[in-house]
Amino acid sequence: MRTFLTRRLPSALLVLVLASFLIFLILRLIPGDPATSLAGPDAGPGAVAALRATLGLDQPVLTQYLHWLGDLLGGHLGASYAIGGQVSDLIGNGLGNTLELTLGALLLVVVLALPLGVLGATARRGPVAAAVRALTTTVLAVPPFVTGVLLVLVFAVTLRLLPSGGHESILDQPDIGVQYLLLPAVCLALPSAAVLARYLEDSLARALSEDYVRTATALGVSRRRITWRHALPNALPSAITVLGLQTGQLLGGAVLVEAIFAWPGLGQLAEQGVVRRDYPVVQDLLLLLVTVHVAVQLLTDLVYAWLDPRIRWE
Repeated sequence: MRTFLTRRLPSALLVLVLASFLIFLILRLIPGDPATSLAGPDAGPGAVAALRATLGLDQPVLTQYLHWLGDLLGGHLGASYAIGGQVSDLIGNGLGNTLELTLGALLLVVVLALPLGVLGATARRGPVAAAVRALTTTVLAVPPFVTGVLLVLVFAVTLRLLPSGGHESILDQPDIGVQYLLLPAVCLALPSAAVLARYLEDSLARALSEDYVRTATALGVSRRRITWRHALPNALPSAITVLGLQTGQLLGGAVLVEAIFAWPGLGQLAEQGVVRRDYPVVQDLLLLLVTVHVAVQLLTDLVYAWLDPRIRWE
């Protein structure tokens, strides 16, 4: 395992460094000046210039980047320009809610994708397989914001079974928290579940076409036992990789879903930071997203190596 991590960590660190530079540079290339926005429409050039100097925006871009990177390595995320307060406190306040939404959606992805993938693979040419493919295609074709609106209209407005938005901690009040979590988690999970189900279906179908499956069938082993005990474990490693990729998609998609359902997480903080051109908030949030994505991919590689004995690692 140590050798495996030694091979993977340098590339992961390189990705983070490159991502940090691109995030920092792209934010500076976007039209608009935080100092002008903060100073207000009536501020003169002198006041704007003084505010730029106070914020450090008058320094060369490379110097600003190195200062930001040094602060990050020292564990200091900086202060918000417009929202107010320390960025670490702002992120800490919303991180738990975003993780709650993402983990709930991730659980639904697995619960939905596993049976759909198995059904599609075991009934490749039947009506059940056709229905599974039609369902996953429809889910992938509908944008998440449309899905969110439809869920609210059906379950919150028409049937009045679930709240249309807001948040209640699932740790404090599990019964109430689940009701608030269900709609945004389903909206966030559906596209990733469709992708994973499609991939699992193809991977399992390939496993079921192998020679050992035909041999086991000839020996009288039941189809169910072959599928769940032999073919599915062989199909899981590649599906795990897709699940890791979709975890990153869930974190990114949470920004839009939180806006739809008024979920008080990092999505709302990112929206406020972008609108107000709050560089420290936006760049720290984006780098956090990249870091989590890289960490998930590293963990996915470890799980893949553990499940697949053909991958040699120590």
